[in-house]
Amino acid sequence: MKNMREELDIITAYNELGTYRAAADVCGTTHKTVKRVVERHAAGIVRPVREPRAANYEAVRELVTESMKTSRGRISAKRLLPKARAAGYTGSDRNFRRLVAQEKKTYRAEHGRTHRPAVWSPGEHLAIDWGVIAGVHVFCAVLAWSRFRFVRFAADEKATTTMAMLAECFEVLGGTPKVVLADRMGCLKGGVVANRVVPTPEYVRFATAFRFRPDFCEAADPASKGVVENLVRYGKDDLARPLLLEHAEAVDGDLAAGAARVLADLAAANERAASWCEEVNGALHSEISAVPADRLATEVELLTPLPSLRPSLAPAPVLRKVDKLSTIRLNSARYSVPSALVGSQVAVLVNGPHVLVIDPGTGQIHAQHDMVAPGAASVLDEHYGSARPAAPVRAIRPRTAAEKEFCALGPAAEAFIAGAAGAGHTRLGHELAELNTLTAAHGTEAMITALERAVAFKRWKAADVRSILAAGTGVPTPRAAGEALIVDLPTSSRRSLSEYAPTLTAQAVSS
Repeated sequence: MKNMREELDIITAYNELGTYRAAADVCGTTHKTVKRVVERHAAGIVRPVREPRAANYEAVRELVTESMKTSRGRISAKRLLPKARAAGYTGSDRNFRRLVAQEKKTYRAEHGRTHRPAVWSPGEHLAIDWGVIAGVHVFCAVLAWSRFRFVRFAADEKATTTMAMLAECFEVLGGTPKVVLADRMGCLKGGVVANRVVPTPEYVRFATAFRFRPDFCEAADPASKGVVENLVRYGKDDLARPLLLEHAEAVDGDLAAGAARVLADLAAANERAASWCEEVNGALHSEISAVPADRLATEVELLTPLPSLRPSLAPAPVLRKVDKLSTIRLNSARYSVPSALVGSQVAVLVNGPHVLVIDPGTGQIHAQHDMVAPGAASVLDEHYGSARPAAPVRAIRPRTAAEKEFCALGPAAEAFIAGAAGAGHTRLGHELAELNTLTAAHGTEAMITALERAVAFKRWKAADVRSILAAGTGVPTPRAAGEALIVDLPTSSRRSLSEYAPTLTAQAVSS
């Protein structure tokens, strides 16, 4: 059956050409269809409407509708299809997915949540949230009315870190808003009673000092604070990720190592973040069609003035016990302390990229280290009284009577044992008795001299030592080559080449 547009084309073609067959060739149909359409139009008969054909999934529509109600519009067509097959549905999977999409759209239109745009008042709300990328934590805050943005980097999301970031944000804004809206952060949340979040006492004291009201959004509902969710995504994509990639390029593209470099120098990273905030706050905001920095100049008059006495937000030190290695462990990393403190309690304080080990009673700083990655160790030689040896020293400790008698010869005997062991002389233990016999036969001094010669020439068997003793002291002792001997060569008077020319004698001339 032709639709309205096709029938109008047929009538137009017939009026222009005058014959059924010519109009049929132009419109791509038969002359009988052209005749039927033209006659019906000439008679003024209303175009017939075909009854819609029932879809093959109508028999299971009620099943899908009930499933949408019980699942609150979340069940998928893949899960419902086996039930529909069991109920007699024989159509294709594609048609069934079309039915589920229709019913899901209908259910959400009737029961879905409706959203309305937020209406912000000047000086009223500050929204905050945390983001993390490759282990680097990003604190984001946005003043809702002016859209003034504040972004900084941190190593963790602890309560002291969050409140320190808030205090710095208030300093940048030049005042405190009436309400600080946060996600249900574990560091600021003391508990939940009847869906009402109870803030921690430390956060309440902080809010009282700065004179704002702490507020928390609904659980698992990012739409209630979308103004800061957008900033978190923007800050991670436009600020944090390029910074991490720059540091990763310096360490062969290792993103984790690049993140460690950022965390090791948070001061420089936050300077970069402050410059970025200054740039974006000075540009035109697409949502409000205004510059956030200019709006802040108006909004700051409605902010609560900062308190004259600011609360101390330094992180609380943690106690650690110094182990037998004269180290303490913090975040799966080791830091050395003076060996005199083994077994005692010390306080550990993280100050930016530095780790301070202090006395918990007097506050005296025992050690200061640069923060290292988990699994690494920061060891200072002065804490152990000497520098670390280049290689581990394996002391010679005689145990048997033969070993004690041989080692009594002194350093020469110990050097002989160490060299023989390094050369893999497996019969050394059995030959010690023979070497002791040679000592008794030739005397201690001769034996020490022979051992020194054996070590110099790397001869490790008892037979070699016996040969050295038999040769006596008359054998030459080679020395290492010294410096080059520089001797001036003798000089002679110079003679011209003419003096070497041959001369003819008188006899040769006469002949």
